[in-house]
Amino acid sequence: MLITHAHGDHLGNAIQLCSSSSTEVVAIHEIQQYLLAKGVPNVTGMNIGGTYVTKGIKVTMVQAMHSSSIQEGNEIIYGGDAAGFVLTLEDGTIIYHAGDTGLFGDMALIGELYTPHVAILPIGNHYVMGPREAAHATRLIGPKVVIPMHYGSFPVLTGTVDEFRKELATLGVEVEVAELSPGEVYTCPD
Repeated sequence: MLITHAHGDHLGNAIQLCSSSSTEVVAIHEIQQYLLAKGVPNVTGMNIGGTYVTKGIKVTMVQAMHSSSIQEGNEIIYGGDAAGFVLTLEDGTIIYHAGDTGLFGDMALIGELYTPHVAILPIGNHYVMGPREAAHATRLIGPKVVIPMHYGSFPVLTGTVDEFRKELATLGVEVEVAELSPGEVYTCPD
C-alpha cells in the first residue's frame, strides 16, 4: 500500500486494514512513524528522491505540491511532505502516480528521468490541479496513457474528464485518456 500523504481521504483506513495483516505500507518517514506508533507492523519509510525495491517493484518517491496532516479530534499532526510515486514494474512498465498535487515545472524532470508509460493525475480543482493544469502536466510528463483521478468525489471537486480532454486538445497533446469508474481496472496494452 502506497500512501501519498496523510489526509483522511488517503490515509483512510490504513491502520485498520494493515494492523493485523502482512500488507506492506510505504510512506514518507513521518507517516511511517505515525503508523508504527498506531501498531501497523510492516511500514517502510522513505523520503522524496529515494528509491526502494520490494517484491520486484521499484518504488521511487517524488515531489508533490500539497499539504499533509492528520486530524485527531481537535489536534492537527504534521504528516510530512506530500509525495507522488514512480513505480517500475517487473515487466518494465513505468507508472507515475502524482498523488494530490498542483502543477509544478519539475514534472518535466519526472518525464525525462523516468519516462512513465502511464500517469495518474488529479483533475478535480479546488484541492488539486484542475483540468487545465493537468493537461499542462501531461504535456510536461509525456506519458502514453493518462488516468484522471481525484475528481467528483466531493462537491468542490468540479473538474471533469470532458474538460480535461478539451484542454489536452487545446494544447495539441495526443495521449490516451483512460477514464475509469470506481473499482475498474486498467490493463496496459502489450
